[in-house]
Amino acid sequence: MGTWCIEGAGPLAGTVEIHGAKNAVLPILSASLLAEETTLLRCPALTDVSAAKEILQCLGCRVTQALDVLRVDASGEIACEALPEQPAREMRSSILFLGALLARCGRARIGFPGGCELGPRPIDLHLAGLRRLGAEIREEGGILECRVGGRLRGAPIALPFPSVGATENLMIAAATAEGETVITNAAREPEVRALADYLNACGAQIACEDDHIRICGVESLGAATVSIIPDRIEAVTYLCAAAATGGEIRLERVCPAHLAAVLPIFEEMGCRLKTEEAAIELTAPRRLSSVAAVKTMPYPGFPTDAQAPLMAALCCARGSTLFIETIFSARYRHVGELERMGAQIRTEGRMALVRGVERLHGAAVRCTDLRGGAALAVAALAAEGETVLSETRHLDRGYCDFAKQLGALGAKIRTGGPPPSA
Repeated sequence: MGTWCIEGAGPLAGTVEIHGAKNAVLPILSASLLAEETTLLRCPALTDVSAAKEILQCLGCRVTQALDVLRVDASGEIACEALPEQPAREMRSSILFLGALLARCGRARIGFPGGCELGPRPIDLHLAGLRRLGAEIREEGGILECRVGGRLRGAPIALPFPSVGATENLMIAAATAEGETVITNAAREPEVRALADYLNACGAQIACEDDHIRICGVESLGAATVSIIPDRIEAVTYLCAAAATGGEIRLERVCPAHLAAVLPIFEEMGCRLKTEEAAIELTAPRRLSSVAAVKTMPYPGFPTDAQAPLMAALCCARGSTLFIETIFSARYRHVGELERMGAQIRTEGRMALVRGVERLHGAAVRCTDLRGGAALAVAALAAEGETVLSETRHLDRGYCDFAKQLGALGAKIRTGGPPPSA
């Protein structure tokens, strides 16, 4: 399951290079089923990426990797009947293979996807959109049986909510559909734009215009080489760790424009920021100030994935901060673990009020999910004494060499330590 022992060691300081984005590489790997050959540069070494690679190999693709360069050869015969159950259950984005398989093979059999338990995340927007493109879908015993006669057909699709996953699934499916597809109220996240850029590099015709995405279907996609965009959530997590410990950090190979909704909050907390074209420097005060409210919203608003690490950083701030979670209904699972460390947090529905305390203390806690686990690591770095953090496998889904890079910043972390006693 994985266990870390983290001892609060004072301010973090140093330089971190941000990896390629988990939420960008996974949809591109799903879409690679439609291309002849795909070469991905700066591909992060994550367990979710490993699961996607296993799915591609089981479907008949040839997948090779050397360091952070990943190649997918999908030019051969593809087995479209079913996704392998175990890797598909491990990650939420396995549902994105549905649109790719329908476009490539005209049929697919897939179970409901896995991933972190963040409350109900229905895939009905995915299914409704694919039906608009001509797919026949029925559910039987938790399995989706999907077929389409001939090619998918372009259609206008209005999403009731700008779902990132649904937008990506429909974009992949429509790339080789017959005719034009226009997705309105589409997600605008940088990772969605990165998927469009990849598909266009393969020969697709996709134009992203604010919340409208126009797709003119092409017969087939060719080969492409793309570099994965920086992981904005990894960047936020390191900023939170430095801020919580009163540290000073420089992030390199990052895109500050992708963090436009986040950086002003750090300034409000009392941090000094300096941004360059591909770098961010943060200098934190000895103690942070609270902020009035943090409300998660679809991009370009504050990202839901950044909520938990920021909450951890604000647990020791002067004053109180109100968090409002609008995306996922169960995104406060880390709160109980933070309270074990002395945090004062009151939750009611989708709101959480964080009252800053003088200091946190070490405790035995467990990762509840990917971002909740990152929040506990941030809190442990700022706490007095030793924190034993269990179930760190969640962190491997979204962070490369997390413990090693924190250690290079001055953190005291032992991996593989004893399991918690409580």
